[in-house]
Amino acid sequence: MAHSLKFDKIDRKILEILRKSAKITNAQLSKEIGLSPAPTLERVKKLETMGVINSYHAKLDTSKIGLGVTTFVLVNLVGHNRENIEQFIREIDKVDEVIECHHITGAGDFILKIISKDIPSYQKLMLEKVSDIKVVDNMQSMVVLSTFKDSKVMPIPENLEMIK
Repeated sequence: MAHSLKFDKIDRKILEILRKSAKITNAQLSKEIGLSPAPTLERVKKLETMGVINSYHAKLDTSKIGLGVTTFVLVNLVGHNRENIEQFIREIDKVDEVIECHHITGAGDFILKIISKDIPSYQKLMLEKVSDIKVVDNMQSMVVLSTFKDSKVMPIPENLEMIK
C-alpha cells in the first residue's frame, strides 16, 4: 500500500533552490533557507536517499559544442507487444544521440529526442542505427527550427507530497 510523506517548508525551499542552481554550496544553501550547514546537509542527503533528488547535471549549450540539429522522431513498432517494446528499448539505449525516449499513446509507440551535429550526421544515424532496429516499422521526423523554452527546471507542486 502506497503512503505519502509530507514535505515541510524548508524541504520545499531546498528543492526550489537546488532545481535552479544545483551547484550552490551547502554554506550558501544553509544561509538561504535559514538553517546551519549541518542540518541543511542532513536534509539534502535525506531528499537524495528518498529518491526525490536523483541526480545533478550540467546543462550544455548544444550550439557551442557542435550539436546543431535537434529532432523529435515518432516511432511505430511492427507489433505493440512486450517483446518488441523491450527489444526496442534495449537497442535505442545504445544510441548516444538519443537523449530522450518516451513510450507514448496516440499516433506512435515512442517519441525520441535526438541531437546531432548536422543534417548529414542525423541522416546517417537514422539510416545506420535507428532504422536498423528490427522491430521499427516506421518513423516520422520533426526537425526543430527554433527553441523558445528549454527548461530542465521541474515545477514543484503547491502541496508537495512524495508517494512511497
